[in-house]
Amino acid sequence: MTHFDLASDARFAVASSSPSSLSIRMGRREIFICRDSYVRRYRVNPLIECSAGIEPGHVEILLFRRWLLVLSKARA
Repeated sequence: MTHFDLASDARFAVASSSPSSLSIRMGRREIFICRDSYVRRYRVNPLIECSAGIEPGHVEILLFRRWLLVLSKARA
């Protein structure tokens, strides 16, 4: 079952400052998509950049230096 939630979520720090965010829940997994507003102090790959998230179990994927995808386990 897929759950679409267009409201901002307090778990992700970027959600409150991004009006165009999307959270998709598929079973025990969650995908959060938003525009990236973080200023990185290092050179970023122009296509895709992958790193560990803030919380344990999170994976952040930056697409085209603009869109941030956060993959995580959904809370119960």
